[in-house]
Amino acid sequence: MDQATERRPIRRRRTPRPMNIETVQRWVVSAVLFHVGTVPAVTLAVYSIGVAATDFGRGIGLWLMSGVIGVLTAAGILAIFRRNPLSPWLLLGILPTAATGFYIF
Repeated sequence: MDQATERRPIRRRRTPRPMNIETVQRWVVSAVLFHVGTVPAVTLAVYSIGVAATDFGRGIGLWLMSGVIGVLTAAGILAIFRRNPLSPWLLLGILPTAATGFYIF
């Protein structure tokens, strides 16, 4: 059998499954919540470094508020996807706070 007469296997194209509208809505809302929640959390965490240099008490307050906002954002995203809000993923919410804690203390 020469190469011209060999048959190549027929590749079937996979047709993509249509995505459920609820799944799309969950992803869109979680992306919006991620943006709306992480911007203030990161901003407060970074701003608290400068405030703590002049007024340590106010800086710590802002730093803690950034952690609360981050944890609430992570819990909200977990709730959107109907997951248990008390999971290890909640630690991602305090990531900006933990990263800036080094500069405050």
